[in-house]
Amino acid sequence: MEIEQLEQIATAVRRDIVRMVAAVNSGHPGGSLGCTDFMVSLYFEIMRRKQDANGKPIFDMDGRDEDLFFLSNGHISPVFYSVLARAGYFPIEELSTFRKLDSRLQGHPTTAEHLPGIRIASGSLGQGLSVACGAAYAKKLNGDDKHVYVLMGDGEQQEGQIWEAAQFAPNKKLGNLTAVIDFNLAQIDGSTENVNDNRDLGAKYKAFGWHVDEMKGNDMADVVKTLRKSQENPDVPTLILMHTEMGYGVDYMMGSHKWHGIAPNAEQLTQALNQLPLTVGYSDY
Repeated sequence: MEIEQLEQIATAVRRDIVRMVAAVNSGHPGGSLGCTDFMVSLYFEIMRRKQDANGKPIFDMDGRDEDLFFLSNGHISPVFYSVLARAGYFPIEELSTFRKLDSRLQGHPTTAEHLPGIRIASGSLGQGLSVACGAAYAKKLNGDDKHVYVLMGDGEQQEGQIWEAAQFAPNKKLGNLTAVIDFNLAQIDGSTENVNDNRDLGAKYKAFGWHVDEMKGNDMADVVKTLRKSQENPDVPTLILMHTEMGYGVDYMMGSHKWHGIAPNAEQLTQALNQLPLTVGYSDY
């Protein structure tokens, strides 16, 4: 797709996000909005996904012979659900059931609901990199040349399990693994620096043997370019520090950790939607 097309999809996704969390007065809009460009580029441009003759996604839990994605910071489920729906995994209208009783779209993704596109339950932070390492290693052992991607939060880097996986990947030469950190420097209790300073994450991953890159996570062209480049290291896993702004696209949310996990009220929702105008050819769910 052209970058402009991807940006148009991203706008529709951002509208989905604010409408979903506002409808139930619950959810995590800040990180979801910040990671929208990454998620759209991944599903609409980068990943090689199984599809039928009509272009409809084919989903199975086996995951052989296709690129895989794992969301580790599962609280940003609104952006994940929106992208999956708009990529054709399930009806867009189902987004209206977000966080409601008996919905397949729970606050944190789970596998119990058998929602197409969801491969792991991700609410407990720190586990996604381990799962991605296992999937990448399995592909390597099976002679499967496809790639594995995982998204983590920067606050999540304070979890110890992350660093066990960070040691494993280079030792197994998992060049088919790209790990991305949403580097917005904010978590639910404040800035990462004040909560538990991560210091130089790039240097840490380099010391473990990773190739480290950076990208502007709210610049669609840079996201696409950097993700493509991450596939060029056959024996070394890649870690990307993705610089984003929490709440990107909605001015009163941007740059504040306060919007990590609260929903806009009716007036704020209207204000947000006015800042996110749809392009002709795209519509709300």
